[in-house]
Amino acid sequence: MQITMEADYAVRIVYALAANGERMDAGMLAERSGVTVRFSLKILRKLVAAGLVRSFKGAAGGYQLAKEPEEISLCDVLEAIEGPIHIARCAKGDYVCTREKEGPCQFQCVFESLSQQLRARLGSYTMDQFIAKQERENQQ
Repeated sequence: MQITMEADYAVRIVYALAANGERMDAGMLAERSGVTVRFSLKILRKLVAAGLVRSFKGAAGGYQLAKEPEEISLCDVLEAIEGPIHIARCAKGDYVCTREKEGPCQFQCVFESLSQQLRARLGSYTMDQFIAKQERENQQ
């Protein structure tokens, strides 16, 4: 399993906004994150819809984080792009397992537990941690 390229790029874009700390236009974000402007705009629309990024119109427009970096986790960014994280489709709440007629099968229970653990672990990493790590590396 791996995250999609779109989710990977979304993490890069949010990190660029967090590290910069100021409003950035789509061209600058694309350059800093290594993503094409067109793809950046698609990703930014999803990040805005999820409430992680704010967009501003006009000559002085651009994008900035809608929350502080310490309030934005990797889980938030990934789920803004991919939707809720589930390692198997049967771990989704609305899935009906065809293996068991009496309720969820033993695999579904394991997959749901693993999905919850993955969401919690991804939720424990926030953008401010990555900025601090980069600043420490730059000082060395």
